[in-house]
Amino acid sequence: MTTPRLGIFGGTFDPPHLGHLILAETAADTLRLDRVLFVPAADPPHKAATIIRTTADHRLAMVQLAIKDNPRFALSRVDLDRPGPHYSADMLRLLSAEHPNTALFFLIGADSLADLPTWSRPREVFELACLGVMRRPGVEPDVFALEDQLPGLRRRMVWIDAPYIDISASDLARRIATGRSVRYQIPDSVCQYIEQHALYRNES
Repeated sequence: MTTPRLGIFGGTFDPPHLGHLILAETAADTLRLDRVLFVPAADPPHKAATIIRTTADHRLAMVQLAIKDNPRFALSRVDLDRPGPHYSADMLRLLSAEHPNTALFFLIGADSLADLPTWSRPREVFELACLGVMRRPGVEPDVFALEDQLPGLRRRMVWIDAPYIDISASDLARRIATGRSVRYQIPDSVCQYIEQHALYRNES
C-alpha cells in the first residue's frame, strides 16, 4: 500500500494570489503529493516584520475561494485554532497526529531554508516533515554550512524548481488601496470577496 503524501504550505495569505497557487501546484507535481494543505498563519514568530492586514476569518475565506477548484488543495485551521506562540514545529506535530501514516512535506522557500537555524526547534521541523525547498533567484543557501549546524538536514530536503513569480501580497494590498488593477494576479473570486468586504482600503 502506497503511503499518502501531504504537502504543508503555510503563509499569511493576505491576500492569497496566483503565485501561491502556481507554487503549490508545482510542488504537488514535483513531489507527487496527493494533497497540498494550505495553512494560514496566525502569527509567524520568526517573521517579526510581517504585517497581517486582515482578520483570520477573511484570510480563511479568501484561501477557500482561491483553492476551491483544485481537488488536490485543501485548507487547514490548525495554526489559527491553537494558542501561541505559533512555531512551525508545533504545527507540524499537530498535523502529524491528524494524518498518521502519511509522509509530510513542508514547503518553504530557499530564503527560509537559509534562516532555518534561527527557528524554534529546527531539527524537529525536518524530522517531522521532509522539506520541499522552492528555489529563489539570487538565493543560494550554503547547504553544507547548514548541515554542519543541523546534521541530517540534507537527506530531509528536496529541491523544487518552481517558476519565479514576482507577485507580492504587500504590493497587491497597496495596489488595491490606490484603486489599481490586480486582475490576473489574484483569482477573480478572491477579487470579488475583497471588493465586497472593502479589504485593504486603508493600506498606505
